[in-house]
Amino acid sequence: MSKTSKSSKSSTTSFSTMNYGIDRAAKNDIPSTIVVFGASGDLAKKKTFPALFHLFGQNLLPKRTRIIGYARTEMSEEEFRKRVTSKFAPEADKGLVKKFLDLCEYVSGKYDVDADFQNLRKEIDRLEKDAGIDTDAERIHVYYMALPPSVFVSVATQIKKNVYDESCINRLVIEKPFGHDLESSRELSKDIGALFDEVEVFRIDHYLGKEMVKNILSLRFANVFYEAVWNRHFISNIQITFKEPFGTEGRGGYFDEFGIIRDVMQNHLLQVLSIVAMNQPKSLDPEDIRDCKTEVLRNIKSIKLEDTLLGQYVASADGSKPGYLDDETVPKGSTTPTFAQCVLEVNNDRWHGVPWVIKAGKALNEARMLIRIQFKDMPNSLFPNLARNELVIQVSPKESVYIKTIVKEPGLSTNLAMSELDLTYKTRYHDIKIPDAYATLILDVLNGDYSNFVRSDELDEAWRIFTPLLHQIENDHVKPKPYEYGSRGPEGMYEFVEERTGYKRTGLEYHWEAPK
Repeated sequence: MSKTSKSSKSSTTSFSTMNYGIDRAAKNDIPSTIVVFGASGDLAKKKTFPALFHLFGQNLLPKRTRIIGYARTEMSEEEFRKRVTSKFAPEADKGLVKKFLDLCEYVSGKYDVDADFQNLRKEIDRLEKDAGIDTDAERIHVYYMALPPSVFVSVATQIKKNVYDESCINRLVIEKPFGHDLESSRELSKDIGALFDEVEVFRIDHYLGKEMVKNILSLRFANVFYEAVWNRHFISNIQITFKEPFGTEGRGGYFDEFGIIRDVMQNHLLQVLSIVAMNQPKSLDPEDIRDCKTEVLRNIKSIKLEDTLLGQYVASADGSKPGYLDDETVPKGSTTPTFAQCVLEVNNDRWHGVPWVIKAGKALNEARMLIRIQFKDMPNSLFPNLARNELVIQVSPKESVYIKTIVKEPGLSTNLAMSELDLTYKTRYHDIKIPDAYATLILDVLNGDYSNFVRSDELDEAWRIFTPLLHQIENDHVKPKPYEYGSRGPEGMYEFVEERTGYKRTGLEYHWEAPK
């Protein structure tokens, strides 16, 4: 590490004590200033400020926290407060909202003007002085960039030049997308790395903050009966699926720059895959976990077009929902996929020969994100033609874990039936509110826990896997298959998976539903 300033300290508390049974609020009461860049934008309004309010309401922010919104938009204090609270729950306690707003200030300024960032630094110093914070004591400054990637480097440069405080711990939070392909990602990492140490950079992928994704480590490594069969000897195939029931809804121009692969698969789904596939880390130290995730990605070959099925939604059967190309913001004749299904392999001792299917799509029949682990057929079974056992981890919308298992039908019959062993969080933990992923990750930033953030070498490997495919799709203008808005996806997608993986469908007679 080239820098030796106080800012390079990570203040990392052990992952095991942080996440298992210890009051997380007690771990960090270091005075903290959080600057939200892009404070007038949708991301800040919909995610960042509600997450900060959630942490405040749960008494999980350090006691002397100050929050500054920064954006180009000129806003009065009243306008800023209305924007900050516009996505808070209607039932939010008004007194609590007022106390939270008392922590918040707004500064307007451009993203490339020295004087504006110098003014921001003065505001930070003023707020800390008014709060009686000793500038010689340990402090944390968090710079949260809820911004488009086009200004990442400009803002990071201005922060380092005019705002960065050598006397405190500095943490830079960057939202995806982290580049457009391998080359642009490396360029971005190089530019950011010239300004900030890797320990100061938190690349946020909100799927790593979701309850069921964070639970995978516990499920695997705290239960002997799962880890014992978590390998190629018992598992036939694994599918990771992300489905959205809506299209681009007038934002197609933005989406068209990225497509479904860059938007969901290269980041969210590949991160989930790495956690499901990783070997047991040496410890629960964040770097040991990220080492194991990166090792998984290194063992995946670049995806080929022949192992990929692409789709683009058209209008719904009844004409009530428009097709992708009907969105006026989408370039005419665009071949950008809104659906993709890829088959890949993790070529190591644990997983050699096991196909992994990652699938994502917009304008499908439901909202759902799940991990489906299908086990092999029972060898020398007493019962012929059995359906396969499956372990299903549903990440959203209703957090649950269930195992499809064969049982005898109740009564005098000797018929067998498919049932499930079911842990649905809403039923089992009905008095516990599962926090938003963004709230979880912001708390991790404040606590200096890197476990659920993407390291630069992880990012590099993820882009290596997808970049050749992305370039071929774009250079050859590969035409995606049409599928109707509200359908399950393009024709032939089930056959595509079955041919390449040996996946066996359970059958139409069985359908799991979360308990109400």
